[in-house]
Amino acid sequence: MSVDPILVGVLGNRLHSILAEQQNALVNTAFSSVVRESLDLACAVFDSHGEMIGQSVGGTPGHINAMATGMHHFVAAYPPETLEPGDVLLTNDPWQTAGQINDITVATPVFLRGRLVAWFASCCHAPDIGGRLVSAEANEVFEEGLRLPIMKFLRAGEVNADLELLIRANVRTPEETIGDLYAQVTGNEVGAASLVRLLEEFDLDSLDDVAAEIMNRSERALRDALAKLPDGTYTSELVTDGFDDEEVVLKVAVTIVGEEIHLDFAGSSPQSRRGINVVLNYTRAYASFAVKAAISPEVPHNAGSFRPVHVTAPEGSVLNCAPPAPVASRHLIGHFLPSLLITALHEALPGNALAHSADALWMTIWRGADASGREFMLNVFQTGGIGARATKDGLSTTGFPSGLRSTPTEVIETMAPLIQRERVLRTDSGGAGRWRGGLGQCTTMAAHGEISWSVNGNVDRVLRPASGVDSGHDGAVGRFELARGPLPSKSRVNLRPDDVVDVVLPGGGGYGDPCEREPEAVLADVVDGYVSAEAARELYGVEVTYHGEPGALVRLPEDYTAVSSRGKR
Repeated sequence: MSVDPILVGVLGNRLHSILAEQQNALVNTAFSSVVRESLDLACAVFDSHGEMIGQSVGGTPGHINAMATGMHHFVAAYPPETLEPGDVLLTNDPWQTAGQINDITVATPVFLRGRLVAWFASCCHAPDIGGRLVSAEANEVFEEGLRLPIMKFLRAGEVNADLELLIRANVRTPEETIGDLYAQVTGNEVGAASLVRLLEEFDLDSLDDVAAEIMNRSERALRDALAKLPDGTYTSELVTDGFDDEEVVLKVAVTIVGEEIHLDFAGSSPQSRRGINVVLNYTRAYASFAVKAAISPEVPHNAGSFRPVHVTAPEGSVLNCAPPAPVASRHLIGHFLPSLLITALHEALPGNALAHSADALWMTIWRGADASGREFMLNVFQTGGIGARATKDGLSTTGFPSGLRSTPTEVIETMAPLIQRERVLRTDSGGAGRWRGGLGQCTTMAAHGEISWSVNGNVDRVLRPASGVDSGHDGAVGRFELARGPLPSKSRVNLRPDDVVDVVLPGGGGYGDPCEREPEAVLADVVDGYVSAEAARELYGVEVTYHGEPGALVRLPEDYTAVSSRGKR
């Protein structure tokens, strides 16, 4: 049936506002810093069939896009006749949702006059789910914690007390973990209540017809963007650190045919014996994100924008692992997919390439006990630099492609007996180029008092740097180490009370020949501390001289001279 286009526009905008309400309610009632500070979450609204209509602004691609396909599992497991108002479902099955058992999806059916009309859902990273702390050390998913099938957390508004007790008994942070689950329930309730009011305001019995038109518009817009690209097959390859000496190779063949795009990851490494494997749902999530970001970022994100994008990976490969493969650190592979795909699309999208970024989010997990025996566990997220773009420098210490925020120092020192002694931008970490790569950051962590403590470093790019593009230089690799030597990545390590841990994040790659960078831009980088005077001379061919008094307030350009090897000043 035809739908009033004005109504579609009005309801589409109102749904975006409702999704903002949902996310705000979730964040403002969450217990963990993972959700409150780093926004490791996603919120979305779905039609009665489980098709995603829209997402909140803050959702991470790995959560929101995986949840978009994962909702079909909820709908299949609980058809409308098995549900009633007040029911809330959950699961953390990696192969059905976001690829890791720490990520719990909570889904709430919405009823209007006794009829199921929509779903609200959110996916959040739980601060703990038992098993091993998040690392790549496990050999099976069973070692990684409590795995929950799709089941009811609330029945007609009443909490499933047995399920809550089971979760509490299996996690190290029961108050935070259960508190975040209640926050997810609350966010869904806020969204559902606003949606019911919206439908009543417009005297609608169903959202499905409007939702279908919203999704069709996104599909049409993405198809139109794809149709403008030259047909062909474009390939790319990328190598990551992997686990220990087991490097991981990622390969993709991108085939554009008319209004369709096919992403085939054949040739990628087989699944690992360690927990860096990626389920196909998560591969689809970051692959579809990369396509839309590169080709048509302005298209509203919903199920329609997925339809022209087809993703395949060989079963049993690192990008389509089979259970019971370990998957806890799957983001250390999955986050590389946008760089891999955007590189492959470089030829089809001239002038719209992106140098490789730090890519994988750095996640350190600190656990221990203070002198009184009080235990603590804290997840700390940190971000490196983004690769340079065709016309702009890369962004520094920015979560790409995850979109997550770094954990603030004040939060770290409030929630655990730890001291972050240093947190600064990392000079010379961005790859040199006509456009410079974004900088990583240098942080140091020490114990506050006599404590017993350990750290899990879920980190990557300590061996292989972010590549530059078109003669741009690579970014600097990261470092995860003590004064007495490097720490192993992706594994738990016990620390001494007097240890100081250096967490030094990688930078993004550069774009274009560094000698083509304007001397004024090099000078500004030197003054800001982004580039050293030595690197300016050796990499950019620019000699920077300071003429002012030591320690005096710097005046630009009077106190400096910048002369390039090309004679430009």
